[in-house]
Amino acid sequence: MASCGSACGSNCVAEDIEGGEGERLKRLSLDEERSVRRCTKCGEEEARKDCNGLCAGCFRAYLFGKFKLAVTSNAMISPTDKVLVAFSGGPSSRVALEFIHEMQSKALICWDASNSQALPVFTVGVVFIEECAITGKPSDQVGQIRSIVSSLSPPSKDLHIVPIENVFPSDLRKLVNSINDATGREDLLRHLRMLSLQKVAFEHGYSKLVLGLSASAMARHVISATVKGQGYSLPADVQYVDTRWKVPVVLPIRDCLEQELVTLCYVNSLKNVQVFNSPCTSINGLVSSFIAHLREDNPSREHTILRTAGKLKPFNFNKFSSNQYEFVPSRLRPKFQVAENGEPYSPEVLCPICTSPLTATELASRTCARQMKGLNIKEVEAFYLSCCESCHFQILPKEETYISCEGFFELLPKPMVKRSLLRDEIKDYLLDDA
Repeated sequence: MASCGSACGSNCVAEDIEGGEGERLKRLSLDEERSVRRCTKCGEEEARKDCNGLCAGCFRAYLFGKFKLAVTSNAMISPTDKVLVAFSGGPSSRVALEFIHEMQSKALICWDASNSQALPVFTVGVVFIEECAITGKPSDQVGQIRSIVSSLSPPSKDLHIVPIENVFPSDLRKLVNSINDATGREDLLRHLRMLSLQKVAFEHGYSKLVLGLSASAMARHVISATVKGQGYSLPADVQYVDTRWKVPVVLPIRDCLEQELVTLCYVNSLKNVQVFNSPCTSINGLVSSFIAHLREDNPSREHTILRTAGKLKPFNFNKFSSNQYEFVPSRLRPKFQVAENGEPYSPEVLCPICTSPLTATELASRTCARQMKGLNIKEVEAFYLSCCESCHFQILPKEETYISCEGFFELLPKPMVKRSLLRDEIKDYLLDDA
């Protein structure tokens, strides 16, 4: 190393050593900075590996943008609505509740800042259906559900915790256990849960029911419905809006993947309830395993399945009527008006158990059977003739089972029975297709 001579050589050598060390530390600092991946959206915060290259803030904004686009593009919520969020405590319904709460809070801030305050702010309630009477397993979910809902910032939410046995007076556990098919038991329980949600929403005056079904859940349903032979009714279940119920059902997080919602709960510390799932040998369980394997190979497979099913022609009840579009932005109204004015309305005949639309073949065979029975047809026979082929195969009892058709019919909730008998009562007043 060079020096200036005998007088100051040692000092120059020391300065050269210190200068070299400074340069080395500077290069190390630059290398460390380059190794830190920045958010691909804002470019400022550190990107998280589990957030698709985004930082925590941008990842949340990305999912909330999907939610808001679904809500506004499909006229899901208007200022005058009273919205009920179906809450199971899992990540999907937890994020749905969080986003609905955020949307309500922002609307309330805008309302407070408005001079006219002409438009009201929609109200939100939460419902949890307790199913211990059917599963037979004690649950500590109720306390956790109350804690989560009460921890939300104002405005407060009405919480409805409803045991399913309080909704239907019949012996539901005996009804579910009378079904030999594992898939049929799961499907019937899902239908009973939906009837319970509808009953709570209708009795408390709610105008919309929000379900936290993600794109992953919808993809599983697409495959399982296809396997069960429900291809005709499949378009009814994969849309954003479903008005075949007394209280219309909306799916605001339909475009969000389940893994994304789990990640958001972890990143934002959103508390959710651990749901215990027992080993499942039904079609639904096998399909879930199949979708999980597909997701390991390519995470976008779930979106691909849902987009493919979304191209099927929806039914008339998969959109709101014209009076629901009062608060829809003007740029979106032509889309709804064209769809409504361009298609003739034809009411669908629905299965009383699963509410699936019946095919023309099913209607023809059941009409022929009714005509052969004539006026001597019994209520139980009329009910069985109103059900779809899938429910006949997986839910309704066979002749060789220990429970009779009459016994099974007596255990069914009254709303299911009335749905099949109502059409018989008004059939003389219905117009034919001509």
